[in-house]
Amino acid sequence: MALARLAAPTLALLLTTTACASKTTQPRRGFYFPGSYPVRANERPPAPPVPAPTPGYKGLGVESLAPEVLAKYAPKPLPADVSRRIQSMLDVRAPSPGALSPDGKRLFFTWTVTGTSQIFRLDGPMRFPVQLTGGEDATTIAGTVPGSSLLVVQRDRNGEENPGLYLLDGSGGPLRVIQQKPKVQTLFDRVSDDGKYVYFRANDVAPESYGLYRYDVAGQKIEPLFSEPGIWSTLDVKASEKATKLLVSKSVGSNMTELYELDLATKKLTPLVGQNEREDYRAAYGAGDDVLVLTPKLGEFRRLYKLAGGKLEPISPELKYDVAGFSVDPKRKRILYTVNEAGYTRLYGLDAKTKKPIGLPKLPSADHTSIGDTTPSGRFTTLAIDPGVSPWQSYVYDWDSEKLEKWHTPATPEIDTSKFARATLESYPARDGTPIPMFVRKPAACEKRTPEQGPCPVVVSFHGGPESQTQPGFSARAQMFVDAGFIYAEPNVRGSDGYGKTWLHADDGAKRLAVLTDIEDAARYARTKWAVGGKAPKVGVYGGSYGGYSTLAAMTLFAGAYDAGVSVVGISSLLTFLENTAPYRRILRISEYGDPVKDREALLALSPTSHIDKLRAPLMLLQGATDPRVPAGEALQFHEALQKKGIPSELMIFADEGHGFRKRPNQVLAMGHTIRFFETHLK
Repeated sequence: MALARLAAPTLALLLTTTACASKTTQPRRGFYFPGSYPVRANERPPAPPVPAPTPGYKGLGVESLAPEVLAKYAPKPLPADVSRRIQSMLDVRAPSPGALSPDGKRLFFTWTVTGTSQIFRLDGPMRFPVQLTGGEDATTIAGTVPGSSLLVVQRDRNGEENPGLYLLDGSGGPLRVIQQKPKVQTLFDRVSDDGKYVYFRANDVAPESYGLYRYDVAGQKIEPLFSEPGIWSTLDVKASEKATKLLVSKSVGSNMTELYELDLATKKLTPLVGQNEREDYRAAYGAGDDVLVLTPKLGEFRRLYKLAGGKLEPISPELKYDVAGFSVDPKRKRILYTVNEAGYTRLYGLDAKTKKPIGLPKLPSADHTSIGDTTPSGRFTTLAIDPGVSPWQSYVYDWDSEKLEKWHTPATPEIDTSKFARATLESYPARDGTPIPMFVRKPAACEKRTPEQGPCPVVVSFHGGPESQTQPGFSARAQMFVDAGFIYAEPNVRGSDGYGKTWLHADDGAKRLAVLTDIEDAARYARTKWAVGGKAPKVGVYGGSYGGYSTLAAMTLFAGAYDAGVSVVGISSLLTFLENTAPYRRILRISEYGDPVKDREALLALSPTSHIDKLRAPLMLLQGATDPRVPAGEALQFHEALQKKGIPSELMIFADEGHGFRKRPNQVLAMGHTIRFFETHLK
């Protein structure tokens, strides 16, 4: 199956690990914002004097931290009653939509029921799951191998994001290594339609560059395909008797790609589109000689096109929403694509040859519908449904019989998810009048508060990326805040995805200075909107990765706007972050944040470390020691600076986690301490 920007449910219930620019689903908002308007000069956050260069920390990963530092900041145990509440909510979870065996009789999926992501098998709809992988390392299914019972498997260790690639027999047994190297990312791209090859990319030659490879399944050999410097990936494969061609992309910045075609016989690389444009492109092969391209190049929103003679011809309707992702079945008969409509993901389909709309199954009412896997014959497709009142559910659609069948159901032990707060779409005005979209969940009791009781406290949560987007739908993590008595608000400030490319790029580089005030304006709105009897609520700020940066900015640049903050794997200095993050990420992040040399003053002005003297409210920092994206030094340097100034703060470093928390015991500790901290300082 050829995939491009597919919607996929995020299975982690806690603290997203996709922040800081991963390419996952970004549901879209339902009405058009014309982009950022300039903030008046006297309303911009004041730029401080540029401090003299300081040595700062150096290094990345757990080896950059001394053992005594890890011991000093190890998370403390939680009270039993607090831990029990978090544990019960973490039991509310769903398997991934999964991938079907070629004959459509087995479904393989990832599930966190053991406390860490592992692979399971169903031998029929609603059957008892069989566990295929185990241990402490996060393991996920990447694909199936046509003509065999083999699965392609990714496995990471301690959140280092240096996964290896393996084969696993669907009937069970040990993993067979394709490639696993220390400090190397071996990332699955796709399996050939005939099942002979597994295509992957790896940065095993240079840490900032990804070469293209394929693994001969029968011969058990790795063949290098392309090693020109750059961040390359294989999007699709087209094989015939005459030639095998790869559709490949080169990432040149954040949401910036170039498309090429690589002839494996001649090693000739032919440019297709995007060269020197710094534009966003995703692509797959369609029917015949078609190359299908998803891009916002010719408009404000992403649209699906056919590339013909070097020109883009639209095949999806012109909308004021993004096409979020698309999929082409292995037989190149159907194009399925999703559109984010008012933040909710809807499914559409086209005939791959005629490009005319096709009939789709009647789906259950849902907030989101995600495209899963299609079998090699093109007959069966998995679909994931988020009904909004329970976790994701997986269905299989038989295109021949037109039968939609549910294959597995989520786990909700002792929890009535129908009572969970549904997200409502609201907006608040930025100081320049721009409406900022925000999804809000509220405890039912907060609607009936009396002046004597006072208002409910508020937690404003900022997403990561920054090019990600908050979405509605079912969320056990959000419900934990609601159950604790907090109004939980999630803005999509300027720089978020889903509102057109003007909105997306409104915060690139030094432009961030003009729109960062969206963070402060959210607190202003919360104090007015949810006041009771003229009394404003206390407001906390929370977020992970870039959301962690937003939290630190809220507590420093806009000191006084928020009463407490919790930053998870957050950036404290854009400058030291860029100097120490993984080499491949530095290349992609410079286009978003700015160049450490050319934009040094703006980076310092935007860094919370430059405004640390303003901070007075309580702050907690949570960090993974093995984080390859935001080095642990970001949290450590900020905490140590606060300690020197006598400003109270808490720091917890998880020795066996990376960019977020995947292991269940760590999720319990992180969320338990977060809610404990907000209850202490906001109530």
